[in-house]
This record gives sequence, C-alpha cells and structure tokens, in this order.
Amino acid sequence: MSDRLYLSCWIRGFSETNLLRHFGKMTELFPFSKLAQRGPILRVYAIEYVEPPLLERAFDPGTPAQSMVAAARDFVKPDCCIEIDAHWDLWQHDSDWKLSPAAVTLTCFGPDFSRDHDDHLRIDFGLDGKFLPAAGVEGSLRMGQSNLRSLLHLVGELERGLPMELRTVWSESGANFAELLAQAVAQFSAN
Repeated sequence: MSDRLYLSCWIRGFSETNLLRHFGKMTELFPFSKLAQRGPILRVYAIEYVEPPLLERAFDPGTPAQSMVAAARDFVKPDCCIEIDAHWDLWQHDSDWKLSPAAVTLTCFGPDFSRDHDDHLRIDFGLDGKFLPAAGVEGSLRMGQSNLRSLLHLVGELERGLPMELRTVWSESGANFAELLAQAVAQFSAN
C-alpha cells in the first residue's frame, strides 16, 4: 500500500524575518519540471489550513523561483504558511517507463502556523511508490533507483545550501521509509 513521502527540515535561527529567504533558497535549489504543461501554484494560508488562502496565484511554466517567493512577500506573518504546488520530472510507469512530471508541494511554515510537526520547511513528494521497486513491473528496480537518486541528490543540495539543524524523510503513516525500501528491494531480489 502506497504512502505519502515527505522531507522535513529544521533551519538554524529560523524566524519570521528570515523564513522567506530560506524558502527562496529551497525553491532555487528545487529542480522544477521542464516537462510540465502547467506552471506552479502559490498559496499563502494564515493560522491553519482550514482557513481559505490569503493568496492563490498560478504561474507560467519556467517562472523563476524568486518571482514566486516575491509574490508572497506582502503576506508573510508569524502565523502564515507558504506553499507551492509544482512538479518535478521522475520516471513513471504507464504501460511503459517515461520521464514525466510528478506532483510535489514545497512548504514553508511561519513559527506560529498550526501544524502537526514543528518543521520549518517541508516537501511533499507524493506517493512513495515512485521511489520503490514494484514486483511484476519490468524495469521498476532501475527506475525506482533513479528516482531515489534524484530525491537523495535534492536532499544533499538542500543540506549544502541551507543552515539545517535537522532533516528527516518520513511517511504519512509513520512507517520507516528506509525499512520499506530494504523490504521492497529484498522482495524484488527474491523474485
């Protein structure tokens, strides 16, 4: 059963005054899709997600990350959340393997925004199945490895580009992704 996969980051010295700078750096390092037909969508929420967005704006494909972050500038408060729904290019199987846009959400939380985790920056990678080999699907081990390399490369770039105190990859169910990966590879190898 697939589960949502996330990366959470805690930034040293994170505050309302520098959150946009750190989010801007994360978006500059993120490899936005070159193949997506629609551009990213920026949303800014106040207090918690049950509130309607203060700002919702669609951007054209290829819009520079700085332009998206700048559009949120007037809405930044300690209780805000800024998110960008976008895509990045991963190998996906639909009768055959091809590189195609996969949905992703990049988020920055103000210190006072209500949320389940206490992270500062988060990336929702979507379903973990894009990074795990699937039994019975030819080429899934190699393509899953390629997608996983993309994820690990991104995490490395973020670690080098941001003053991180802590980062963790986690799943919505709380399952340990490293264990799931090891089990999937072992099961795949046994077949």
